Amino acid sequence: MTEGPQDPTSITLGRTGIQISKLGIGAMVWGDMSTAPWWSPARSAYGPTSTADEQRAALEVSLAAGVNFLDTAAMYGKGVSERRVGELTRGKDLVVATKFPFGNFSRERSLPVALDESLHRLQRTRIDLYQIHYPFPWMSIRKLMNLMADAVGAGKIRATGVSNYSAKQMRTAHAELARRGLPLASNQVQYSLLHRDPEINGVLDACRELDVTLIAYMPLASGALTGKYSATARPAGWRRYMRYFRGKNLAVLKDLLELLHEIGRRHGTGPSQVALRWLMQQEGVLPIAGAKNAGQARQNAEALTFSLDDDELDALDRATAPQSKRRR
Repeated sequence: MTEGPQDPTSITLGRTGIQISKLGIGAMVWGDMSTAPWWSPARSAYGPTSTADEQRAALEVSLAAGVNFLDTAAMYGKGVSERRVGELTRGKDLVVATKFPFGNFSRERSLPVALDESLHRLQRTRIDLYQIHYPFPWMSIRKLMNLMADAVGAGKIRATGVSNYSAKQMRTAHAELARRGLPLASNQVQYSLLHRDPEINGVLDACRELDVTLIAYMPLASGALTGKYSATARPAGWRRYMRYFRGKNLAVLKDLLELLHEIGRRHGTGPSQVALRWLMQQEGVLPIAGAKNAGQARQNAEALTFSLDDDELDALDRATAPQSKRRR
């Protein structure tokens, strides 16, 4: 599954007409995560939180490089990330995405109330992309989509997306929004060279068929594709227990990193930039990479400065495709 070199700078978000950069910023760990629950991945997975100044610098570097899409969620640190995003993006020209719900959602906590609270934390009158964070067994997709459509009609959101939806669930959401005359803009799912499930579970095919942007979270596989970690240098926190950093997967990672380094040297860059670029050159895919400081933001943005050729895309495809084989 390869795509040739494409426009390195921008795509349209689904059928919305909203122009976004081919690379986005993931702001899950922005804000003072010391106030977040101890079990929150935003607090415990990616090392110490950075300061407001470091996060501001990450944003400025990203904007200067042409990155104009930023993704957060109400439940990241129980609103902490949204508050910091609101502080840092006030008055700036970029596309902000967030997600519903907030914390321990219940039937009584309606989407309109949660949306108003996100707007307040983000210091915005309208959210560019509002996403359902995951499917809710206690509320139908049709009901959720109609609530989202109502919010579009009220001028509180520009575009509607989902996250962690299967192909079938996404089709249901798409059909219900279409009944209201609206497109489904996006489906945000895990996708990387080490996690190619969207290619085999029907999600990527459905996105392309319906003209829905696939927003790829964890595009660097929780840091496994950065080259920082190995059998002798495993990450701290609960990330060390992820499959990428255990057992025989470390040997697979070692071989892949050698290939990423080899390709990166041809372009004067490193493994993480090649891994991001591979995603960027898949049709209709937008990777969102975390950036806690200016250095990380600058490294991520380097993926916008080059293109992989067909041979390089094929080599990466062959090196990682076996990892995507699983029973449907």
